[in-house]
Amino acid sequence: MAKKKKKMPGLNTSSTADISFMLLIFFLVTTSMDTDKGLTRRLPPPPENQEKNAVQINERNIFKVNINSVGKIMTSGQIVLECTPADLARLREMAKDFISGKPHPGETKGPECSMVNVPGLGPTLCSDKHVISLQADRGTPYVAYFAVQNELVAAYNELRNERSKTLFGRPYDALNDDNKGAIREIFPQKISEAEPIDYSKMAH
Repeated sequence: MAKKKKKMPGLNTSSTADISFMLLIFFLVTTSMDTDKGLTRRLPPPPENQEKNAVQINERNIFKVNINSVGKIMTSGQIVLECTPADLARLREMAKDFISGKPHPGETKGPECSMVNVPGLGPTLCSDKHVISLQADRGTPYVAYFAVQNELVAAYNELRNERSKTLFGRPYDALNDDNKGAIREIFPQKISEAEPIDYSKMAH
């Protein structure tokens, strides 16, 4: 008599779906998923004490900085700079001169300054009328844009630090809040960022 073939018992798959669902939930809860963080760059604040209504700004009070699509920089006075360490350092010095009240190259009058009653210092000549206008091309490389931004902010930082050492004998970062406020009154940060436009015809 022929032996009857033994049938292999089948796997019980009735709970497979439940197990798969539980594993999915487990991995969703425990796995950290990467997300696009974008550009980790903090933009400069708007001009301090900026009025809500737009006002006519005297041309001598504006330091224009334009960046074209290939990273070339044009400033007031039609000076064209490259995005190189040497030219960026030159841009910083030009911004410092302007913020301090010196005229644009080839001009006789710098930005208007006024006597302000600064808390703790009394009447002080302040560069409170100037504005740095930064405008980029829509195709401007991020590296060039942020490099220029950094130099403009650094110009304010250096001026504040230098005046802090002169008035208080300490770096700006070492001052208390009241003294920092006094230094900011003298050199208020005023960087206006205009909407990007096409500078493709700018001098190459």
